[in-house]
Amino acid sequence: MKKIIHTSQAPAPVGPYSQAVQAGQFLFCSGQIAIDPATNQVSTAGVAEQTELIMKNIEAVLTAAGGNFSHVVKTTIFLTSMNDFATVNEVYGKRFPQNPPARSTVAVAQLPKGVPVEIEILACLG
Repeated sequence: MKKIIHTSQAPAPVGPYSQAVQAGQFLFCSGQIAIDPATNQVSTAGVAEQTELIMKNIEAVLTAAGGNFSHVVKTTIFLTSMNDFATVNEVYGKRFPQNPPARSTVAVAQLPKGVPVEIEILACLG
C-alpha cells in the first residue's frame, strides 16, 4: 500500500507527481530543485545556495514522513555541469557526516526550470 507524503514546508510539485511516496518502510522522494516553498519561485542564487535550499526541502519531506537524513539509503544528484561537483559535495556532505548513503552523480544536458542541480533520495524509515 502506498502513502502520499506532502508538506507545505517543501515546494509544491511542478507536474503530475508527489513530493514523496511511502511504500512500506521505503520512502521514494521526487527530485528536488531549488524552489523556495514560501514563494514557489526558483532560486537564482549560486549553486551552493541552491544546493542548501534543496537539502532543506528534502529535510522537510523527510520530516513529514517521520524520518531524517540518517534514514537516507540512496541519493542521485543531477548536474548540468560537473564543474559544480565539488561545490555540491561540500553542501551535501554536511548532511551526512557519518555513514553516508550510496550515491550516483550524473551529468545531464538540462534540468527543469533551467536549474544547475537536482537531488532525489530513497530512504528506509524502518
